[in-house]
Amino acid sequence: MDFSRISLRPFKLCDSDNFLRWASDDRVTRYLRWNTITTKEEALTYIEKVAIPHPWRQSICLDDRSIGYVSIKPESGEDKCRAHVSYAVGAAYWGQGIVTEAMKMAISEVFKDFPDLVRLEALVEVENRGSQRVLEKVGFLKEGLLRKYGYCKGEIRDMFVYSFLSTDNIL
Repeated sequence: MDFSRISLRPFKLCDSDNFLRWASDDRVTRYLRWNTITTKEEALTYIEKVAIPHPWRQSICLDDRSIGYVSIKPESGEDKCRAHVSYAVGAAYWGQGIVTEAMKMAISEVFKDFPDLVRLEALVEVENRGSQRVLEKVGFLKEGLLRKYGYCKGEIRDMFVYSFLSTDNIL
């Protein structure tokens, strides 16, 4: 993979067809808190109401075509030192290092965009080994197991918590 083809940018309404391609795949949305998107109207609504107004949700693009996303959501008030990280990419792009590269880009930017931010956190289901590998390749530290911690798709699941500090080195 030529990583120069990968970029991050804000979502645009014209991304709806490409967004629908990967967001309509149950394999992609399996570990996400939101449900599979099934129609172009749902895709447009999600981009307009969720992705665009989000504090920091970027489209992962290959040759400027949306193939996934990285989301970093800072807490507020006294917890503004912390932000939650999530991401997904179309199944056709799994295992190619694209999300790892996108995460490195996102980390470089987000600590500049949010000067009070010190800690990024990612919660990953125990079964989601691909996502665990991404975080570890970027330089996140696995801090521990949170038993019966996260509710997703109708059940409470065990999760690993990972962190990356502003003083850590991107691998």
